[in-house]
Amino acid sequence: MSEKRTVIINGYAYPSISPLVLEEWLPDLTNIYNFSYGVNADGSLTDLNDYRLTTAAADAGVGAVMVLTPFNEAGQFSSEIAELVLQDPQARQNLIEGVLATLLDKGMSGVDFDFEYIEKDNRDLYVSLVRETAARLRPYGFTTTVALAPKTSAEQEGLLYSGHDYAGMGQAADYVLIMTYEWGYTFGPPMAVAPINKVREVLEYGLTEIPAEKILMGIPNYGYDWTLPFVKGESMARKITIDDGSAIAESYGAQIFYDEEAQAPYFFYTDEDDFEHIVWFENQKSLSAKLSLIEEYGLAGAGYWNIMSFYEGNSVALNELYIVSKDG
Repeated sequence: MSEKRTVIINGYAYPSISPLVLEEWLPDLTNIYNFSYGVNADGSLTDLNDYRLTTAAADAGVGAVMVLTPFNEAGQFSSEIAELVLQDPQARQNLIEGVLATLLDKGMSGVDFDFEYIEKDNRDLYVSLVRETAARLRPYGFTTTVALAPKTSAEQEGLLYSGHDYAGMGQAADYVLIMTYEWGYTFGPPMAVAPINKVREVLEYGLTEIPAEKILMGIPNYGYDWTLPFVKGESMARKITIDDGSAIAESYGAQIFYDEEAQAPYFFYTDEDDFEHIVWFENQKSLSAKLSLIEEYGLAGAGYWNIMSFYEGNSVALNELYIVSKDG
């Protein structure tokens, strides 16, 4: 049997994570990604009360990474705030120095840029910001990561994709997390959250632009429950934990099927009001299939969105395949 590879495993968490869930996850993590620090239009930061996350991580020999998000007052990604920061040299400088000061003050290990819905005209400025940040942080031993939308070509259209430059970010950042999930999502039609055939397409494009040893593959730690029939523009799927999926199936006596193309489990059930549902989620088999891609493509590791719930089957699958680095 070949020797297990040591890989980087990161997980995004809100400060409200249950202490027990956090304790269960920490042995399987290289870094916890504290979600999130707000980025304001002048480049200043909105602090995060993440003392408990950072302290627990340190006690477990796990790094704590500050996640940066330009959120508006409604808590949504703001293209406008991102543009104001990116186009203002002083704001960019404020942001970089604020990040460094926070990392030093809190004893954290790095920063993760999660700027989504960036206008295409700001793509190069975003790469420059990440490059400048990484250069400023490296002498202190801090890492710089950037989360990228799941693209399959360089000039992919759409606001989610066009502002993310795979090649540029692959050069600028220390690591790149590719968000290979959310094909099945709250407002979309029923399907697997991360169909492995779709994940492969994104990774295979990513590898043409970014060194494999810099790529972290995104993995979903959740599923969705859709009420049928799906009506575009009206239907909203309910997000569920992986354990919820199994519990719902058991409660309604539903048979769980496994889609071989997507490498994901799903089932149907009828609720008390006689509405039919379909649930797509994950299980140990589907997570093992995704985790195997790290070895197949020679990636640095993976990042989970998110670790607010713990699923034992994931831990089993992960530890069967890899050794989790505590130095990432």
